[in-house]
Amino acid sequence: MSAASTKKASPPDLSKIRRGPIVIALIIGAFVAILNETLLGNALPDLMKAFDVSASTIQWLSTAYMLVVGVLVPITALLQQWYTTRQMFLGAMILFLAGTVVAAVAPEFEVLLVGRIIQALGTGLMLPVMMNTILAIFPPEKRGGAMGLIGLVIMFAPAIGPTVSGLIMDSLSWRWLFYLVIPLAVFSIIFAAVYMKNVSEITKPKVDILSILLSTAGFGGIVYGFSSAGSHSWSDPEVYWTIIVGAVALLLFIWRQLVLKEPVMDLRAFKYPMFALVTVLMFVIMMTLFSTMTLLPMFLQGALLMTAFKSGLTMLPGGVINGIMAPVAGKLFDKFGPRVLVTPGLLLVVISIWMFTGIDETASTGYVITIHIIMLIGISLVMMPAQTTGLNQLPRHLYPHGTAIMNTLQQVSGAIGTALFISVMSNGAKDYLKDSSDPTNPAEAIKGMISGLHNAFWIGLFVAIVALIIGLFIKKTHPPEGEEGRMMGH
Repeated sequence: MSAASTKKASPPDLSKIRRGPIVIALIIGAFVAILNETLLGNALPDLMKAFDVSASTIQWLSTAYMLVVGVLVPITALLQQWYTTRQMFLGAMILFLAGTVVAAVAPEFEVLLVGRIIQALGTGLMLPVMMNTILAIFPPEKRGGAMGLIGLVIMFAPAIGPTVSGLIMDSLSWRWLFYLVIPLAVFSIIFAAVYMKNVSEITKPKVDILSILLSTAGFGGIVYGFSSAGSHSWSDPEVYWTIIVGAVALLLFIWRQLVLKEPVMDLRAFKYPMFALVTVLMFVIMMTLFSTMTLLPMFLQGALLMTAFKSGLTMLPGGVINGIMAPVAGKLFDKFGPRVLVTPGLLLVVISIWMFTGIDETASTGYVITIHIIMLIGISLVMMPAQTTGLNQLPRHLYPHGTAIMNTLQQVSGAIGTALFISVMSNGAKDYLKDSSDPTNPAEAIKGMISGLHNAFWIGLFVAIVALIIGLFIKKTHPPEGEEGRMMGH
């Protein structure tokens, strides 16, 4: 960052700020936005019937959401230097509310899709603002606990999403998935309007349109390419060309950020070794998390023949325990630093995925719940402590860039992980049925699916072992010289 751009504005005075209400405002907003991301998963079969569309069309409700968030997040670093925290957060929540209303009253599929896209714009703006605000208002030694509270929401909301949507779908129409979110979003906006304060530095850097276009084409192409690989085959030109175009645009984007004086996404954050290491770790761990979240319901419904609601209930204990563990891990992080948490956490993830490689149609519900709990305890020990460690090493002016980089790569890794694991699973199932003596037999179809799942989990195990090796190098960080004194007047 050039000296010119850092001295334009003095940072806001944070010494008298009331942190509690700001954190509550962030948590309510995050809960509403993230809950909505998983509410729809269980309802897709019903929506296919309601709008009379195919599985590959309905998939767009999820793909478009990920796509918009993936494209928008890189630009948030720039937006946070132009608009106050309060403007960003309220803008994000109002967009989200507008999208929810559009989706709730949608007369046809296209309108529902537009509603989802507007919702995604709100979510994409909000997640980085949330992390950036925590970094700004808490000194390094208290950040773990605060990030843990945010972690509780980020993990708890997706955990209860499938169960809540299963309940709603069993007794009400799909529109209630949106109606119920509206009052929560309205409450969040009113609460934030009263309590949210500005905590960011407004420097109004130059806007480089070319960077924004390259970032959109790059991240958008990669997320879209991998997402559509789930419903198409890898040899489909639409899949590999979007990935190639995305990769080229991304390389050009990276090159441009390195030569610009005021980059849209300042990649100089990667000069800080612990931030770089944690970013790679988060990429790998999110691949594992997203793909397991996709594969497990398929196994529960396809092999154990559970209803959507029951599979949601089966995944609930893991999610609830993960939510409870996040603040605990945050407090432990503040006390002991990352190493005590991250290595054991990754070890638990490796053990749980290794256990998943052996499950079949004879597995009891209790056994599946146990493995899922082990995995999510592991993930809660890794996620927030590792992220906080990486971001703690950055100087203040790189906070918006650091949070934008991490959030973007998590979206991208989620798309890549889900596509990779689903395609491994479906190819494994096809190969099994090819050699089967009775491929039309439903029992054989279940065996084929399990064979494909095992292949996917073996790859997941390899990815988790890579994460474990990276995790061994993570250690406690401190902000650069001169930053600690400026934090909060400490």
